[in-house]
This record gives sequence, structure tokens and C-alpha cells, in this order.
Amino acid sequence: MKKLFIALGLLVSLTLSAQTNRWDSLKNEINFFMANDLGRNGYYEQKPIARLMGEMAEAIGPEAVLAAGDVHHFDGVASTQDPLWISNYEAIYDHPELMISWLPILGNHEYRGNTQAVMDYSKISRRWEMPARYYTKVFNEDGTTVRFVFIDTTPLIDKYRNESDKYADACKQDIDAQLKWLDQTLKEAKENWIIVVGHHPIFAETPKEESERQDMQKRVNSILEKYPVDMYVCGHIHNFQHLKPQGSKIDYVVNSSASLARKVNPIKGTVYCSPKEGFSVFGMNQKELKMYLIDKEGNVLHTITRTK
Repeated sequence: MKKLFIALGLLVSLTLSAQTNRWDSLKNEINFFMANDLGRNGYYEQKPIARLMGEMAEAIGPEAVLAAGDVHHFDGVASTQDPLWISNYEAIYDHPELMISWLPILGNHEYRGNTQAVMDYSKISRRWEMPARYYTKVFNEDGTTVRFVFIDTTPLIDKYRNESDKYADACKQDIDAQLKWLDQTLKEAKENWIIVVGHHPIFAETPKEESERQDMQKRVNSILEKYPVDMYVCGHIHNFQHLKPQGSKIDYVVNSSASLARKVNPIKGTVYCSPKEGFSVFGMNQKELKMYLIDKEGNVLHTITRTK
């Protein structure tokens, strides 16, 4: 019996080691995870994907998790003490390797609740780092530099500003101030890689109102195209999409839901799309940036590569 337990223990150890080694090739000089549209109290695929993120983190060692909005479905949070912080976040993403910086932005569902509480949670949780509604953060690892520019997209879309009964804080935000900040931040950016992170897409296939993308194209994309931005990455649509509109130098990526995904169809400019749940992994050095779209089984569905 003792020999049987030893054999079983060895088998489990070898299985876990093989699973971890499976993702070694994704590791680069500096690495990040991206997850969004995940707040489902652990239901659907949220728990399995959270476990997968922890297991992959053991192999890859991400610096941070980009939390691109809608961490809390459906009406945001009421306060920093709202139980949803436990059931949507703390008790789900509890793997030791996920006790790293989480860099959040507000999604439209956060705007249904107390948006200030989402920022104030930075005072409660050491890993929740949200200094403002929009902000920038630079990482430098052995000479590889990346700048993430986090923007607050809900107030930039007229649909939400006009629904003050549902999205009370949206119409209170100063659009011009944010866009001026975005323009100046990108103008001064000198890093190897520049990635802009928002919740809403600029280009995407979706049944959601076309006015959302039109407002984003008019207000945000007109600024992005002026500068050497490598990627605009977002969520909101609950599926994977990689788009490269004709004439654009930017890769536009929709990251899928980390809990419950939706169907998707290719459109003009689509390089890849998938209706699977999952998250994304970034790996980069001074000469190469890769973004891997990962499904809930840990398979790499699609890789986006940019080189210098």
C-alpha cells in the first residue's frame, strides 16, 4: 500500500510538472496576463479559468494582471466592503502566483454601481492597484520597457452618458480632460512597446450598438493613430477577436470573457476570432512582442506578433 501511495504521488508530481512545462515557451523577458468580463461569483467558467491562470503563472511568472473591466457583473459594487469583492475576486483568484499587481479599469458594469469604491479598494487590497479612472504604468526589465495606458471608456460613449439613471457617474466625467491626457501621454511615450487598454472595442464584430464603436473611433482612435501605438486591447464583447483594419499600423484585440463567452463571426479586417472563454498572455523583449490568446483548457488559440 505504501508503494502504491508513493507511485500515485510521483504520478501527480509528473503530471503537474508536464502541465507547467507545457507553457514554458510562452515565457519571455517580461510577461503579463490580461483578464476581463470575469465577475460571475465563480459560476460558468470563472473558477476553472482562475485555476488555470494560477497554474500558468507558475511557469510564466507574470509581472501583473491587466483587469480590463467588468470584474463585477451586473451592477458593480456598492462599497469597498461589498461581499462581491470576496465572491467575484478574492476567493476566486486565490492562487499564490496571482498575489501580484492587478491593474484594473472600469467597465460599463462597474459604472452601474459605486465607481469610487472600485478605486478605493486599492486601500483595502494590496494587489489591487487602481490610482485613478485612467492612468499609465511603465515596466522596465533588463532594458525591455513597456508602457500600458489605461483609459476609462464608458464616459467616452454617448450611450452611457445619456442613461444617467443606470450609469450615474458616466455623464459626470470630463471627456476632454481624459482625451487631452491620452494625447499628451502617448506623445511623450518612448518605451519599446506601447499598449493602450480600454474596456470597449474600437473595432469589433458585435450585436451591440454601432454607436459605441463610432464614438470610440472618433474620440480615441483619432488619437491612437497619431502615435507609435502597438496594440489597443479591450474586452466587453465576451469573445476573442484580432482585427487589423486596412491602413492601420495598430493591432486591435478583443480579449474574451474569463467566465462566459458569446458567439462571434469574422468581419472585414478580422485576422482571427473565436467564441471560446479564456484570457491572454503577453510576453516581450526589446525586439519582439507576443500576445497569446488562451482558451479555458490552456491551449494557445492564436498568437499576435510584433517586431522592432
